[in-house]
Amino acid sequence: MTGTIPVPARRLAPWAWPLVAVRLAGLLTLLMSCTPLYYAAAPFTRRNPVPRWFLRGVAMVAGVRLRIRGHRPAPRSFLIANHVSWIDIPAIAGATGSAFVAHDGLAQIGPLRWLCGLNDTVFVARHERRSVAAQVAQIRTALRETGALTIFAEGTTSDGSGTLAFKSSLLSALEGDFEAEAIPVQPVWLDYGPETREIAWVGEEPGLDNALRILARVRPVDLTIHFLPPLSPDERADRKRMAAAARGAIEAARAQGTD
Repeated sequence: MTGTIPVPARRLAPWAWPLVAVRLAGLLTLLMSCTPLYYAAAPFTRRNPVPRWFLRGVAMVAGVRLRIRGHRPAPRSFLIANHVSWIDIPAIAGATGSAFVAHDGLAQIGPLRWLCGLNDTVFVARHERRSVAAQVAQIRTALRETGALTIFAEGTTSDGSGTLAFKSSLLSALEGDFEAEAIPVQPVWLDYGPETREIAWVGEEPGLDNALRILARVRPVDLTIHFLPPLSPDERADRKRMAAAARGAIEAARAQGTD
């Protein structure tokens, strides 16, 4: 995972490992409890609620103290969020039940692919321009079938001090003759407050190291999810305007929140 600043390797202090072990045990217990519930509920529901419960539990076990601000998304909506940490995913999913658009690198890791699949993740290869049309079709299908869908338009995590350029190619799923006008497109600002850089997964830090570092924290991870107003019809005129308007809304909220 790349970002905007290099992060030196950090080893966990010996006293941190017991807390990590307790939290890993909690996550394993949560997974073992939710898996049979998921398969038991699957034949009786179109949108299985168990992944939302599981991911909300993941955030809680990881020590996330979550606050919600702004306009709650509609059950069927398209969310465009900044991206700081792996915590973003369980936090948003736990709050909204959203599925996600994710880089296909995750699909190469068997257990992660299985877990992501339970939450109807759409895997895309952002670097393959030849497959954009197929990816747009995937996103449209997901919007029809799963309800809320979240995309991290930066394409990677940042250090949280600002947003990287928003990639607009996949936003073309909301253009043309697709029945998108009834689906709100809503920017989301994920705000980790003054400890954002401490939480961020950036630079050359391996994902496992970042996960262990978060699980070793004694202090809670304070995260405020700001659901900003949905984009206007003018802001949705084309994919590039959508990307610019969503990024502008998040940057304006950040500026106002840090004044």
